[in-house]
Amino acid sequence: MNQHKVAEMMERHGIPGRDVYELPDSSHRFPDGAQYRMEISGIERPGVLEAVIDEAKKRNVPVHRMISAVMGATLLSRSELRDFAQIAAEGRVEVILTPGPRSGWDTGRQLVTPEGGLSGLRFRGSDQLRYVIADIMRAVEVGFRGFLVLDEGLLWLLSKMRAAGDLPKDVVFKVSVFAGHGNAAGARVLEELGANTFNPLGDLSLPALASIRRGVKMPLDLHIYLTDSFGGFNRFYDAPEMVRTCAPCYFKLEPGPACVVGPGALYKPWVSEAMLADWGREKVKHAEIIRELVDASLPGAVLSDWGVDDLAVPRV
Repeated sequence: MNQHKVAEMMERHGIPGRDVYELPDSSHRFPDGAQYRMEISGIERPGVLEAVIDEAKKRNVPVHRMISAVMGATLLSRSELRDFAQIAAEGRVEVILTPGPRSGWDTGRQLVTPEGGLSGLRFRGSDQLRYVIADIMRAVEVGFRGFLVLDEGLLWLLSKMRAAGDLPKDVVFKVSVFAGHGNAAGARVLEELGANTFNPLGDLSLPALASIRRGVKMPLDLHIYLTDSFGGFNRFYDAPEMVRTCAPCYFKLEPGPACVVGPGALYKPWVSEAMLADWGREKVKHAEIIRELVDASLPGAVLSDWGVDDLAVPRV
């Protein structure tokens, strides 16, 4: 089959027929007109959130989104969740809360086998769906409005519930890098299922990212720094081109040995809050460096200010 004809067929359905090697400027923007924002992961407890906001104020670098309680929101007491929501509301930062425990803690072990892991993180049966939805609703009652999703079936169901009024209309869903999407067609599926923002695979080339941007309008959450368990790469100097070609985008900072699996995994309930707070301050410094590099190579690029109106700030 002639590949040029295949590309033409793909284009007719709104999916680029090739990676976008010409790296065109993106015309899309956040509602405030900005091109990029900062996202920091591993905000596991209220004290870590306080430290990150404090450091961001000291360095005068806006931080917009916190990926929080990756260990699972189930493991925070209701009083801790209230404190968390209050700190975020006062700081005008968006919180994307991770419901859990999730499939990695289930009784089934296929997920942890060499081949079973290729099937990805998905919820097992309706009981698991009920558990995770109940955990989301528990957090909604406290005031949270942003949630991390890694299962397309769950995303579809949550979007239906949001449309029906079972969940607040202002709840937003971010699809995790653990969902494993890396092309424009997958991104389009997520967008049509109700995703508000999504994290593509972290190691995609700039032309591959540009092809995803051409296929969808929602913000792309782009890893600038990712844990050693994912490859440990640092893409600071890609940041200006990412802003230019992928706007609107969040720059995602997640360095360290590992996220949730393996030696040194940071997002475990027994990891010291003080250590995570110190590490959170280091991530804010990285955000400051990224802004400097973008300003130097892409003058006029717009970073959102603190607390813009469309962020999923907790309602308290």
